[in-house]
Amino acid sequence: MKRTVWASVVAVVALTALVVAGARILLIDDAPPADNATGESAGASSAPDVPARPDCPDGAIGGVDLPCLGGRKAGQGKEIAVVNVWAWWCAPCREELPAVADFARAHPEYEVVGVHADGNAANGAALLNDLGVDLPSYQDDANRFAGTLGLPGVVPVTVVLRGGERVAVFAREFTSADELADAVAGVL
Repeated sequence: MKRTVWASVVAVVALTALVVAGARILLIDDAPPADNATGESAGASSAPDVPARPDCPDGAIGGVDLPCLGGRKAGQGKEIAVVNVWAWWCAPCREELPAVADFARAHPEYEVVGVHADGNAANGAALLNDLGVDLPSYQDDANRFAGTLGLPGVVPVTVVLRGGERVAVFAREFTSADELADAVAGVL
């Protein structure tokens, strides 16, 4: 009888270990590692899994040093930055990103960039490419930008920075470049 109980305990432990291992394999995020997801390692402009994207201004944005999503960091940023925080899975972000890109084209006096707040860099770059949005974006898989600036935990969020310091936060979706321009002008 003792052998039967012992064999049952061993079988239950082994089965539990197999279930845990299988669940872990199924739940592992298939996003590329951070250094490969940014396209900044080994001099490549983008990792194989992340489509090529426009370059980002060099240096920290809002005091946070983030890698460039699918591009490199090159060139200086401007005194006033308008930063749109978005994620590839966010429906309002998908609607807003073309308006932000239109705003960037209409307002070259500002540094207009995105911050992709999700761990899946490949999906983020693919969304921008699918939408035809050429907005340079940083990759923030740990939400360091939002945490450092004390932003609300929702997307989309647009932040206006002057000299790297937060001037305004808009936790809402902008439906046009003019609407965003009015909001930015109202805080500068």
